[in-house]
Amino acid sequence: MTPRKTSAKPGLPEPTETELEILCVLWHLGPCTVRQVHESLERHGLAYTTVLSMLQIMYQKGLVSRDDAERAHVYKAVLSRPQTQRQILGKLLHRVFEGSAAELVMQALGSAKPASLEEIRRIRARLDELEKHHL
Repeated sequence: MTPRKTSAKPGLPEPTETELEILCVLWHLGPCTVRQVHESLERHGLAYTTVLSMLQIMYQKGLVSRDDAERAHVYKAVLSRPQTQRQILGKLLHRVFEGSAAELVMQALGSAKPASLEEIRRIRARLDELEKHHL
């Protein structure tokens, strides 16, 4: 059988916390079998059958694609980590911060875990880049 793929459609559902953990494994390791995902998540105490069910649900939602050419199905994240981050952040921005990027950034920078110097440098570089495009 040939690989079955799901197209990345705008408006994919926002992944749950457990789905995000599974996506992190797929982003880190690349395409994986259920067993490989389960082994990576063992410290979270998820049963193999739970991981299998979650991947099947994620496939139905369009969050992962599945290659069923082999006996063991191989799953792959449909969206990249940055695409998923943008999707979640966009929803959060409008739902919680009334569309204000400044409010979101101010809250993030004032959080309990302060930004490292390297993160501050990266933020400053990004702000400088954005400012150049507005001049």
